[in-house]
Amino acid sequence: MKHLIKVLLGSAFVALAAAPSSAATLDDVKSRGVLRCGVNTGLPGFASQNDQGEWQGLDIDYCKAVAAAVFEGDASKVEYSPLSAVQRFPALQNGEVDMLARNTTWTMNRDTALGLNFVGVNYYDGQGFMVRKDLNVTSALQLSGATVCVQAGTTTELNLADYFSANNMDYNPVVIESQADVNAAYEQGRCDALTTDASGLYASRLELANPDEHVILPEIISKEPLGPAVRQGDEQWFDIVKWVHFGLLNAEELGITQDNVDEMLNSDNPDVRRLLGLDGTFGEDIGLTKDWMVHVIKAVGNYGEIFDRNVGPDTPLKIQRGMNALWTKGGLHYAPPIR
Repeated sequence: MKHLIKVLLGSAFVALAAAPSSAATLDDVKSRGVLRCGVNTGLPGFASQNDQGEWQGLDIDYCKAVAAAVFEGDASKVEYSPLSAVQRFPALQNGEVDMLARNTTWTMNRDTALGLNFVGVNYYDGQGFMVRKDLNVTSALQLSGATVCVQAGTTTELNLADYFSANNMDYNPVVIESQADVNAAYEQGRCDALTTDASGLYASRLELANPDEHVILPEIISKEPLGPAVRQGDEQWFDIVKWVHFGLLNAEELGITQDNVDEMLNSDNPDVRRLLGLDGTFGEDIGLTKDWMVHVIKAVGNYGEIFDRNVGPDTPLKIQRGMNALWTKGGLHYAPPIR
């Protein structure tokens, strides 16, 4: 019997030792004093540096939002790690970054086999094509035999192959690791078409020498739900990043903005009061202060403000809300309630 107990205890110890530990990411971030956020190497509207070397964009604001929640309003405590499409997943898996906010498509393989947890969708997108106007092409179905520039390590490669196969068309891929190099190859004439997410096409066109000489074709050939991701194995950190995202959406739906958040602290609306930490212990339940969303909204505004500031109709990208509007306005964005 003693031998059996020893065997069982030994087996249990081995099993526990082999099981992945739940890393306390929140504690690590706080003790380090900075959030390490993996971002794009340069995608206008989503993650790029301005003339002063400051990072800006929709995904950048998500990094700032999480930092504001963790560091009680200090959205500057972010260390940005520009990562190529190939580099991004290993960087998150091995702990080089605490989260990815890098226009990354949520897929089953990434959500399971790669050990990622996607916190939600912060931009609904789809893959398209850009060509020169003088190619006289008005549809992607006219691209049979074309040379197509595409970034390595992305869902874009697979979608490209699937689309041409499904339509019995031939193509010659030019596969390049960096999106900047993909854009350069296209501008240099190494390919007839450039393919990536439609938002990326608008951003890439802005960087061309003569943007008006290029056209984005009407076909959208895939679903690309883009969103932030964290490592599996730390439920608390997953909850924090996820509920910062949902908080931004709920703030827009409730009409809470960067300008009026202090005024809204006087609201009698129970949904507003819970979101802003006036009622309940929702912030404390995930390891933050009760007014965690007040800090977030003061730092970056609500989701609509983030969208409009970085990619909206009044920016160079001039992207309409479309699918990225709230569910109450015909879009797809819908956040669970805080209660």
